[in-house]
Amino acid sequence: MSMDHVGPTTTSSTALSSIVIHSNPPSLPSHSPKSSRWSTLFLAYKTLGVVFGGLVTSPLYVYPSMPLKSPTEEDYLGIYSIMFWTLSLIGVVKYASIALKADDQGEGGTFALYSLLCRKMNIGILSKRNDGAPRVSNSTLYESDTKPSKLGKIFERSLVARRVLLFISILGMCMLIGDGILTPAISVLSAIDGVRAPFPKVSKSMVEGLSAVILIFLFLLQKYGTSRVSFLFSPIMGTWTLTTPMVGIYSIIKHYPGIFKALSPHYIVMFFLRNGKTGWMCLGGTVLCITGSEALFADLGHFDRSSIQLAFMFTIYPSLVLTYAGQTAYLIRNPNDHDDGFYKFIPKEVYWPMFVIATLAAVVASQSLISATFSLIKQSVVLDYFPRVKVVHTSSSKEGEVYSPEINYILMILCVAVILIFGDGKDIGNAFGVVVSMVMLITTILLTLVMIIIWRTSPILVLFFFITFVTMEGVYVSAVFTKLFEGGWIPFAISFILAFIMFGWYYGRQRKIDYELTHKIDIDRLRTLLSDPSVQRVPGICFFYTNIQDGLTPVLGHYIKNMKSLHKVTIFTTLRYLLVPKVSPNERILITKLGLPGIYGCTIQYGYADSLRLEGGNFVDHVYGCLQAYIRESEGGPSIEDEIRNFEEAKNAGHVHVRGKTRFHIGQNSSWFDRTMLAFYEFMHSNCRSSLPALDVPLPQRMEVGMLYEA
Repeated sequence: MSMDHVGPTTTSSTALSSIVIHSNPPSLPSHSPKSSRWSTLFLAYKTLGVVFGGLVTSPLYVYPSMPLKSPTEEDYLGIYSIMFWTLSLIGVVKYASIALKADDQGEGGTFALYSLLCRKMNIGILSKRNDGAPRVSNSTLYESDTKPSKLGKIFERSLVARRVLLFISILGMCMLIGDGILTPAISVLSAIDGVRAPFPKVSKSMVEGLSAVILIFLFLLQKYGTSRVSFLFSPIMGTWTLTTPMVGIYSIIKHYPGIFKALSPHYIVMFFLRNGKTGWMCLGGTVLCITGSEALFADLGHFDRSSIQLAFMFTIYPSLVLTYAGQTAYLIRNPNDHDDGFYKFIPKEVYWPMFVIATLAAVVASQSLISATFSLIKQSVVLDYFPRVKVVHTSSSKEGEVYSPEINYILMILCVAVILIFGDGKDIGNAFGVVVSMVMLITTILLTLVMIIIWRTSPILVLFFFITFVTMEGVYVSAVFTKLFEGGWIPFAISFILAFIMFGWYYGRQRKIDYELTHKIDIDRLRTLLSDPSVQRVPGICFFYTNIQDGLTPVLGHYIKNMKSLHKVTIFTTLRYLLVPKVSPNERILITKLGLPGIYGCTIQYGYADSLRLEGGNFVDHVYGCLQAYIRESEGGPSIEDEIRNFEEAKNAGHVHVRGKTRFHIGQNSSWFDRTMLAFYEFMHSNCRSSLPALDVPLPQRMEVGMLYEA
């Protein structure tokens, strides 16, 4: 099924009739099952294989990024102290304890935070079509239970503030998609590189080639869905999180039993006083210890909060603390082995079993970020910030499990390219550090806004939260930026390309909406067109798709003038995506009467985490049912029977789906910016998915009406 749609919509109360009929489809399955304590524990176990991939494989690639030439015992104690407090403050306090509570009806991630803020401040998607437009009169989706805060009022009044908020959210999303490219590359490459220790003759190029083959195989399996293979994920990650701390404990006992004295922040202070600038640059490597924490938040839609918290607090966190302690204990006794700090601290007796487990864990880690990327792309598509691509729901019980073939193969090509072109793990690690630190900082900014505007948290606590985490993450960002020309530019290049695509698509869609609002057809104009003797009302029902609700698309006038006809029953249909994860079933389909015989309006509302369940004939029959209910409940006395009879006759005559296929006519007077951006938009529009397949409309029932819009 494709998550394509007709496009952005206005939010207007086109209520020429006083009655709005709501659909009542079956309730959708919950995306986060919440039942007994045992089921929560079982779900917590399953999250090991899906949510924490990048985080639990971080021991593979943290230490190789350390720039110290001759590290001492005190240096290693300081580095371990930095990693422990980074994991504790950012992982436990920020993400597990605070961020997971900032969900948007069960959904997580930067776009969910953006959605939550926009809905609470009643500002909607950044668009002229939303500014000042009234909401659907009986909808409670956008209502706030408290008065807007002073900061919220600033966003409501200031277009610049809303643009900055949107830019921050898009940047965070683009960086997280970049994470979906870099995590598979660095995880698999770091795991497979372990084969070179026992076999020194194995070249770097062979490791890169084998890593690329494994990733290609993984991407080819994506079409079968995470659920088909997820039964293997939890045992693999469960084994990984059990065996690595066991090796860590063995290493601590053997090499340096006093390692946990490094938990004192005193060692962090002494580390920076002793190493100065070099110590600061070490942060570009230590930041990787927390990689994957943003995916923990972004994957909230797959599992409930308690299961993620249980899995993190009682398995992942202690496992990482012990594993890093074991690695550090080994390196204190072997200070020059930090270039391969993971495999060298593993005892020879269990080397090959650990190699197999590490490789499998790297594959699972890659899967977790690939799945998160699919979810992010889906959110962008349904909010109309990304070209329409096919998004398939691979699970009948989990709304969050999706797959996009186009995005899948693009990710595969980019992951393989990163490995083959930037095969040096240090370069990829530098790029990875940029992604991790930037996404963490963006999440902190958005969480601060949530605390102020929505939670109304005490200003003292907000200030403490903001200063603590912005300072930590700001220092990390400053450190990784020194690696900008050593691989750190990769995520910025990826983010720039993604942001350019998103802006080009958004700009083109906005210009079309502006044109349609300027040249829209109102009811009086439609009455005039239909009063022409040459225009006939032909039998049947027409679903005429429109992007706006406050008026009708100019394509309608173009259609009537050229076809000289309109169906006896015409339903102007708008697919309206709201800044909410899920729309309540009784808010799904809204029916209105537009004041002319046989002319109705139909709005189908979806949130960014909804799937289009009403497919094919089921969709049509459902609208029929709502329309019949509307006719029966409307006022009018005896005329009701005539209207029902006319509707039944039209229904028996068949139906057709009509949509406009519009293009921009770029004139000579257009600016170079318009010519460039609109040409780019038209290129994307001509190569993206069509709108109607979202409802699985059969080809014989589709009709496209072409029209040129003047730019």
